[in-house]
Amino acid sequence: MILPERAAPLAPAPPKTDVLARVREVVARELRPLAARIDAEGLYPSHILSQLGAAGAFAQHHEGFGESGTVDLGLAIQAMSVIAETCLATAFCTWCQDAFGWYLQNSENAGLRARLQADAASGAVLGGTGLSNPMKALSGIEPMKLKGKRVDRGYRVDGVLPWVSNLETGHYFAFCFDAGGSAITAIGRLGFNGIENRNSAEFIALEGTATRAVGFRKAFVPDEMVLSDALPRFARRIKPGFVLLQTGMAVGLIRNCAELMRELPPRTRVVNTYLPIGPETLEESLDALEREIATLAATPFEGDEAYSIRLLQARLQGSTLALDATQALMLHAGASSYLRNSVYSRRLRESYFVAIVTPATKHLRKDMAMIGARRS
Repeated sequence: MILPERAAPLAPAPPKTDVLARVREVVARELRPLAARIDAEGLYPSHILSQLGAAGAFAQHHEGFGESGTVDLGLAIQAMSVIAETCLATAFCTWCQDAFGWYLQNSENAGLRARLQADAASGAVLGGTGLSNPMKALSGIEPMKLKGKRVDRGYRVDGVLPWVSNLETGHYFAFCFDAGGSAITAIGRLGFNGIENRNSAEFIALEGTATRAVGFRKAFVPDEMVLSDALPRFARRIKPGFVLLQTGMAVGLIRNCAELMRELPPRTRVVNTYLPIGPETLEESLDALEREIATLAATPFEGDEAYSIRLLQARLQGSTLALDATQALMLHAGASSYLRNSVYSRRLRESYFVAIVTPATKHLRKDMAMIGARRS
């Protein structure tokens, strides 16, 4: 009698640090040599994003696809911070991909989630987030830019979104439109069903993020692509993750500022001890911020106002500390920071993006004031 071969024993699940090691390897091998070109030439690193996806950078906040098999926002933020240490444009594209996946993870449309979530988590498909406008609309900052009406098996949508990033023809993205009293959130695909690429502006930083203006010309949005038929309810579900994931950009940028300070020549570092902010100061503040982020990320569906205040404060603190860190870095580097295409001035320009991307500093402060007024 021939005995069947014994199945090989299952390998133990890899520790969480493995995904960070894999991301670091891709960053060192692929991203670091191209970071200057991404900034100076607007090179969109799609091939690097695909490799980061294969390394697990986009999967950790997807149930059933990450290292732990559960929603692990904290690990997703850590992976993004590793990327942001080298290039904020690529880290922002990572946030766009993560946000796109987060919408699918939290969609009320199980069929849409089943069709796209695995590929979003792996980076097999790339996507963006067009929800800046509805997030501002919910805070009373601007009106909804897209209008839609009900048709057979879906909606017809018209309008223009001025800024959608991580977006090339064939990429997916989320958007929201006013359908006559109800705000519908859906997934679209650039170049399909009347969704068109429009020319966009040039930026002082993060040019390599494939940022487009997107036009909707009688665009057909089928029911199967609807994420949620009630924006306020959907926004309450996704907002903590949407906001917390952005802190990965700030954390990595701040960490790199401390590293760059330490890499300056010894004679320069001696004089720099007279400056008010040094690497030790930055790292002490960053450690406290990361602990708070980790605590908040452990309960991303917490709904009370006390949690919301802490969430907004952590995001604001990340922006503020990133601005402080990059300005301090410019002073530490001295005249070399003022050279065109220096890493020091690039980091400064990038930090302003962290402070103005939705929710921007003024948006965060407005939302905190609104919550404070309700609680008083």
